Amino acid sequence: MVEPGLLQQAAPAVVLASVSVSRRLLVGSAGICFEAVAPGVDEAAVKRELAGADGATLAAALADRKALAVSAQRPDAVVIGGDQTLMCEGRLFDKPADIETAHRQLRELRGRVHELHSAVSVARNGVIEWRHVASARLWMRTFSDEFLVRYVEACHDWLTSSVGGYRLEGLGAQLFDRIEGDYFTILGLPLLPLLGWLREAGVLRS
Repeated sequence: MVEPGLLQQAAPAVVLASVSVSRRLLVGSAGICFEAVAPGVDEAAVKRELAGADGATLAAALADRKALAVSAQRPDAVVIGGDQTLMCEGRLFDKPADIETAHRQLRELRGRVHELHSAVSVARNGVIEWRHVASARLWMRTFSDEFLVRYVEACHDWLTSSVGGYRLEGLGAQLFDRIEGDYFTILGLPLLPLLGWLREAGVLRS
């Protein structure tokens, strides 16, 4: 197993503008030494400000705001911000606020195709130096009401932790018939493009 930081240059410091468990696992598993900081961005206010924007535009704006908010606190660090949106037939879905909302949202997505837009932005000294947005399409199968009840019971603890109410790396895989797109994009962070930029910027050894 590669020790975290073994392929990383000594400086600058890397900060992840997120306390998302999924994004922390993705970045840490890739061997990057980083500090996680909650960005404190009012996502609802940004969504109101950008009402009518498509999912990709909104995800990029939120990733930018998060990276810039933490960069203001840590100007010399490489700050990574990320966000993800879900669109289904022109409608933007928010992260479920509770289990009942997650249950209802999964019923609405059942048998339909939705898109995930995952954005990653890198800020340094209060300036966005790089940004990438990737999209994936997911075909949710027409599962039974009984299956949905069992799924919600089994996944109760983390249904509200993702915008779709599922984790593809877990039981959420059983919700789908077909998927088009990068695995890391679906998990919420376009990891391979980010690693490529970090190598180009000299943060990671090439």
